[in-house]
Amino acid sequence: MGKSRARRFRRAPFSPTGPEQCREEEDGPEDEPAAELLEKLQHPSAELREYACASISKLLQQKHVIPVFLQRDVVRCLGPLLMDHSLAVRETAAGALRNLSACGGFEVCDDMVTKDIMTPLVALLKECSTGLDANQASPKKCREMNKNYTEDIANEAINLLWNICECSSTAVHIFNKEGCLEAVLHCLKKFSTNVDLAISVANCLQAVTEDNPDLLSSFNSSAQQILETVMLCSESTMKHVLLRTLIAGTVWNIKDTIPAGSLGSTLNAILKIFSESLAIDAGKMIILMNEAERNRLKLAAEAEENMSDAVDNCVSEDDGMEEIPKEKVRRENDISDLLPFDKWELNEVTALLTAQQTALEIIVNMCCSEDPSDDEWEELSSSDESDLFMENSYNEGSGLLMSPLCLSDEVNSAFLNNLIPKKILEKTAFPNSVALDICMHNASWKPLIKKLNAVQCRALTCLHSILLVSDMDCLGGASALQSLAQHLSQLVFSKMELPTDTEFLEAITSALRALLQTMASKNISQCMTPDQLLALCEAGIHSSNATVRVNVVSILGISGSVLAKGQDTSETLKMIGKFLLEVAMKEPSLVVAGEALDALFDVFADGKEAEKAALQIKLLSALKEFQPVFKMRIRKEGKGQYSPDQLCVLDNVKMNLRRFIAYQETLGKTPT
Repeated sequence: MGKSRARRFRRAPFSPTGPEQCREEEDGPEDEPAAELLEKLQHPSAELREYACASISKLLQQKHVIPVFLQRDVVRCLGPLLMDHSLAVRETAAGALRNLSACGGFEVCDDMVTKDIMTPLVALLKECSTGLDANQASPKKCREMNKNYTEDIANEAINLLWNICECSSTAVHIFNKEGCLEAVLHCLKKFSTNVDLAISVANCLQAVTEDNPDLLSSFNSSAQQILETVMLCSESTMKHVLLRTLIAGTVWNIKDTIPAGSLGSTLNAILKIFSESLAIDAGKMIILMNEAERNRLKLAAEAEENMSDAVDNCVSEDDGMEEIPKEKVRRENDISDLLPFDKWELNEVTALLTAQQTALEIIVNMCCSEDPSDDEWEELSSSDESDLFMENSYNEGSGLLMSPLCLSDEVNSAFLNNLIPKKILEKTAFPNSVALDICMHNASWKPLIKKLNAVQCRALTCLHSILLVSDMDCLGGASALQSLAQHLSQLVFSKMELPTDTEFLEAITSALRALLQTMASKNISQCMTPDQLLALCEAGIHSSNATVRVNVVSILGISGSVLAKGQDTSETLKMIGKFLLEVAMKEPSLVVAGEALDALFDVFADGKEAEKAALQIKLLSALKEFQPVFKMRIRKEGKGQYSPDQLCVLDNVKMNLRRFIAYQETLGKTPT
């Protein structure tokens, strides 16, 4: 407690296929029941099996339908179809399983591995890899003239593999054991002609290389050469930007295989890719791509109208000719409405936002890669704080805060060379209002709003991590930190109402907390007025997110400890003290209550103004009365609700509370 921690990101495992994402409910008429569709999977007709797979794939995007299919053993029904003699059936079966893994989540993925989905999946993947060498389209053509079944099946299979490996350590073990890396990298070689397949591979590689030391030995010079070739690709589409970003993340994951002499240049190459991704203005890209889409649709509508006029003219010239129907009659078992729509412009913007979010998440992980583990953090909390408290916390209001860790020289240099901090700061701003308006009024573009907000939140989290691990000079000095403080304050207070979005609140309060820690440790004047400070804390303390509540309490402690060193601040310190006392006594979470006590220790550690305020709010008597209550809460609520590490920290707070009370009693002030 009393310090800010870097957050580590893992890649999201969900990658459903088709034009829509996973949905809770489905509007419109019910599709064929599960039992009937599963029965059709065994039908002699390949066309009917394909239709059943496609229908199941669409249904599995509805989360409430998944249990129905699981009860009927959908995994074992679809699994064998991955090796069906019909390539079309293989593709739709893989797509259905992909949706099941994406929309079903971790437990469903574990269940899929238990039901041995990896055996046919690995066999399919290796067969696809071999088939790619033929470098020719399958003789079985779809409605699209140039469809390559081998590559499309590989795309579905790799997405399924990605989802399962992200969720199941057993699947990752099988990936390692079966030598799947070679097959996956073989698919990556198609990046110049099939970027969608390459992106799927890159996503999968990021998942299987994270925290997987057993795989590192498989990345020989040939494998690394493939990754390097992709990173050097000069294509400028947003999908290629995403591809390079994902591969750069993979290279970071396997950095231990890179020779020491090449590490600096590799880090520069990785961060250059991230820098190029972050340099693109997503708001302007949305405006540009939306206009391009409208022009394309307009031209298509005009062409369709001209074609319709031509047909009408043909009919009018021959009265005996049978009238051509204006609408195509859907044949039985047609799956055309189950296939994805072509939305090139929307896909480009989505790729860009995904690339930027991915780059920011990897930078966060780069910043905390040298941090202690979670267990080590808690050990540091329980051992160091008590010593600091007795030795110097009364002389230094922020004495309970750990000094930031430092990035390695290689990473620090690469960060600065590629202007990473500057570009991250740009992404912390609110999204372009014109772009937001476009997304709000276009149903298919509306999901981009969530992605825009996610990029902003990731940028704030990234800023938080950089603040924790960089020294002041790397951040631009005191003036730069003050400008940053003003920027973050503006994000909080620029609108009529304080923000309530949980993800944004967690990100902004984490960044503010880390910034204020740095500024306090360097005696740089704070940015927020007392009124703003208390307004933020009032909003944050009612959040359902415990991290937000911990952050605002810590922010109050940091700012209060700075104010305690000033003149004529006792009134503000009184308000801060009352607020923190109320949190400590009424907060349902012991972790947050403990943080509030830590903040009180900081604020009232030293100074005439602090002593004056402590007397006026009767701090000593309040804490003496609360002490047995806090002890009892730890005994009653601790076991079962909190981890051993959290209990260790709480015991440390309990000890510090006793010492703080003893210290207050030695001040020799008028009894309260």
